[in-house]
Amino acid sequence: MGGAVVDDGPTGVKAPDGGWGWAVLVGCFVITGFSYAFPKAVSVFFKELIREFDVGYSDTAWISSILLAMLYGTGPLCSVLVNRFGCRPVMMVGGLFASLGMVLASFATSIIHIYLCIGVITGLGLALNFQPSLIMLNRYFSEKRPLANGLAAAGSPVALCCLSPLGQILQYQYGWRGGFLILGGMLLNCCACGALMRPLLPPKKHLELEDGLLTAKEEKKLRPKKKLLDFSVFKDRGFVIYTVAASIMVLGLFVPPVFVVNYAKGLGYEDTTSALLLTILGFVDMFARPLSGIVAGTKWVRPRCVYLFSFAMIFNGITDLIGSQANTYGGLVVFCIFFGMSYGMVGALQFEVLMAIVGTDKFSSAIGLVLLMEAIAVLVGPPGAGRLLDATHKYMYVFLLAGCEVTLSAIVIALGNFLCITRKQEEPEAKLEMAATAAVKGSVGDERDGPREPRDAEERGKHNGKADNLNAAGNNEQTGGGEESSL
Repeated sequence: MGGAVVDDGPTGVKAPDGGWGWAVLVGCFVITGFSYAFPKAVSVFFKELIREFDVGYSDTAWISSILLAMLYGTGPLCSVLVNRFGCRPVMMVGGLFASLGMVLASFATSIIHIYLCIGVITGLGLALNFQPSLIMLNRYFSEKRPLANGLAAAGSPVALCCLSPLGQILQYQYGWRGGFLILGGMLLNCCACGALMRPLLPPKKHLELEDGLLTAKEEKKLRPKKKLLDFSVFKDRGFVIYTVAASIMVLGLFVPPVFVVNYAKGLGYEDTTSALLLTILGFVDMFARPLSGIVAGTKWVRPRCVYLFSFAMIFNGITDLIGSQANTYGGLVVFCIFFGMSYGMVGALQFEVLMAIVGTDKFSSAIGLVLLMEAIAVLVGPPGAGRLLDATHKYMYVFLLAGCEVTLSAIVIALGNFLCITRKQEEPEAKLEMAATAAVKGSVGDERDGPREPRDAEERGKHNGKADNLNAAGNNEQTGGGEESSL
């Protein structure tokens, strides 16, 4: 994931596809893990926060929601800062913000302080790290970019497998305040990852050294002003359908990881055993993401990746519906296995489908607008599920609601693609193929007719004479044939 970032890297620089790029990949791996696993890992502290501040489940669920909303909804802000100051300074400042938020949260005296410190400050710091890291990764890799992106995306489930049990151990040893303080120190590693993002410098050219004014003018021509967000994508019916479906999906997609640990605790299992469920989920997700990418890249599946994405969403929704009936730890383990599979499939396919719908040119703007819309859903989804839990005191209804929301989003995007997107794309493609074929035939015909054209009047006369003789002979044959047929 990421916001609407504009890649204004130096022109004339070839991606090294290795070298220092592997260090950049390591930094992106760590930052991706912190960005996506941290909102889920913080949920292991919710039960202690409920006891400390005497609040409900819906109140603690706002912590993860605000954090995710900041991560999703600050794309335009990250774009402005990166274009103004560059990736490395923005990431290092973001690391300081992420760490500062957790440190301040350890001194909180109310749940509102937790919202501001973890949700807003730490969420902003992680956003300022995540999106610039993706920009740098794309600048350092070209031919090996799919491999690099796949390895970086694996940081999310790997970190989830580590942070969840670590958070539980910290809670036992030092309490939630000490745990927040130590996690804040760990987030300072984002600054080290930001330091790895060494900018690529353009090669020195003699012409640029000799004539600086000419170079400045050329740079202005080569770098025209770009729109931060291109709202014309909303004219595309496919993009509108995708945005609506994704917003509905996000309402329920992040609910099970937030509540599954407390679900197990509510059944009477130990805290450490309950936190292990997130580790299982992350372990399965770790392998599901690259495998889904391999399947989606095959020749037969890639043109139909929208339907594979819809299948992944239905798979996820049905898993939530069936998992709502689990009443043993073994049932929750099976639920986490299948949820990890479906969650990994959705994570691997969602932006591939968006790129197929809007194209490469508008993808940066489209993804920013989609994430802005999803930020609203993320801000509402888990707290709404928490309020439902406070009213019913049963996790079954929470998981049923999440399953219905994700399943509904799958139906929306599948029917929308079948009724609108597919038919819309077939006509322009057919017109382009016809135009290209006509252009090729025209160019070939011009090349063939050119040499055969008579060069002077005598040759033209001979050519016309032969044509007249052939026409006359053809007419005589037709006349004779007509007379014979009449007889």
